[in-house]
Amino acid sequence: MDLTGRFVMPGIVNLHGHLGITSGMTLAPKSYSRETVEHDLKTYAEYGVTTMLSLGLDGDPIFDIRDRQRTSRPTMTRVYTAGLGFVYKDGIGGGISFPGVPTPVLNTVSDVEPAVAEQARKHVDVIKFWTDDNLGKAKRMPYDICKAIIDSAHRHGVRVVAHVYYLEDAKQLTDFGIDGLAHIVRDKPVDQELIDSMKRHNTWQVAATLTREVSLFVYAKTPDFISDPFFTRSVSADVLKTLSSAEYQQKMASDPNLERYRQALEMGKRNLKALADGGVRYGIGTDTGVPGRFQGYFEHLELQQMVEAGLTPMQAIVAATKSGAEFLKAADLGTLEAGKWADLIVLAKDPLDDIKNTRTVMAVYIAGNTAYKGMSQ
Repeated sequence: MDLTGRFVMPGIVNLHGHLGITSGMTLAPKSYSRETVEHDLKTYAEYGVTTMLSLGLDGDPIFDIRDRQRTSRPTMTRVYTAGLGFVYKDGIGGGISFPGVPTPVLNTVSDVEPAVAEQARKHVDVIKFWTDDNLGKAKRMPYDICKAIIDSAHRHGVRVVAHVYYLEDAKQLTDFGIDGLAHIVRDKPVDQELIDSMKRHNTWQVAATLTREVSLFVYAKTPDFISDPFFTRSVSADVLKTLSSAEYQQKMASDPNLERYRQALEMGKRNLKALADGGVRYGIGTDTGVPGRFQGYFEHLELQQMVEAGLTPMQAIVAATKSGAEFLKAADLGTLEAGKWADLIVLAKDPLDDIKNTRTVMAVYIAGNTAYKGMSQ
């Protein structure tokens, strides 16, 4: 294939997304099905996200989709899954935050082993749990339950990642031996103690999810990307109408925590740079797949946010490709090498010159199959 004048990079590996629970701007977990999951995997693929880790909101259809992919040559995004993640009875996440998701709810340590065993029986790729208080509105998962999840999962041979917000929680979970943090610390600057502990325990910053923070305040006015053809080609006219409406923008602008979300984004950027400089392993993730966090486009926006945080374009691209595959232990993905799967993106412009050039997607291939082919925007 003659690609003279084009640029080729490995497919993007998104280590934090969600599938099948959103329709337009509406959360619809009860509509979760093979069809809604495959719709989202095709959307990711059209943007060059060739592999994704679905973190904690998946019903049983995900396992058949995943297992079929691994014995064939897929034409849509490869999926890894945490199955159903765990929540604390007074906490956030899972079916508490997304009504309709049949999340295991943990009350005490005694609830942990049966819940972990059930997910391990389904051969989940990782175990996920949430610990956060939603800015003081809920309770964080008690540490004895957190430790029990980590210990039990490791006995079953499964790695563990957690939704975290606070530095205190990140330190404690890392000391417990957790394998990855699904969000960046956003309340305080990370310190050398956390960096040293993450390196000692081989704890990954699985994803910074900087675009998650962006999505919490950007719709208070008309976002710049609403006129970007790379964005609009995958969203409906109804979504564009909602995002442009004064009523929706006023609703978003009325959130009393709006400024805290902006501050959390800036703290997250500083912390990502500090972890990267400190030698902590990191990938990229976006928490896309819920209303307002758009699959495909936001992965490219995440790369931009990472560069704005002080990483080089190459650092961001390596995190999004080679490092992501390494976290998933997918030795046949992540780089362009003989003997690996042909999961790749053809670009019109060089992303090392400008990270936004990852958006000049000409074609996407998964296992050598054409997943998307169109004119560059």
